[in-house]
Amino acid sequence: MTRRPQPYLRGELVVVIDCSDLERSAEFWTSLLGYTRAGAAVEPYQSLVPPDGGFELLLQHVLEAKQAKTRVHLDLRTRDLEAEVERARSLGAAVLTEEPIVEEGWGWHVLADPDGNEFCVLQPPESYWRDHGSS
Repeated sequence: MTRRPQPYLRGELVVVIDCSDLERSAEFWTSLLGYTRAGAAVEPYQSLVPPDGGFELLLQHVLEAKQAKTRVHLDLRTRDLEAEVERARSLGAAVLTEEPIVEEGWGWHVLADPDGNEFCVLQPPESYWRDHGSS
């Protein structure tokens, strides 16, 4: 398989996530997203890539612990909110919201990876899937 990077105006888009344990984070994110490791980790980095092109996720080992709310985060859009939240939880995510947040037909939970980095699992209204032709 040939990797097709996610372009942006002047190059390639890569999203970096800080972590305290490269192996644990790589296992969590590859399991959650269906990404694969792009070779062995080269401390302090582990590159994860999607199977069919798109943005690379670069895990970066850092010594300092997370201090505050994550200002940039990933959104995972799904047709089945509760099933995807449960799957993420079974992989090691913590669910930070007791009930789904609902706004204009969208429902979501805020979760955290094993290092406390927040991400959201969202269920758009059915019209979103019809309009965008996504599965």
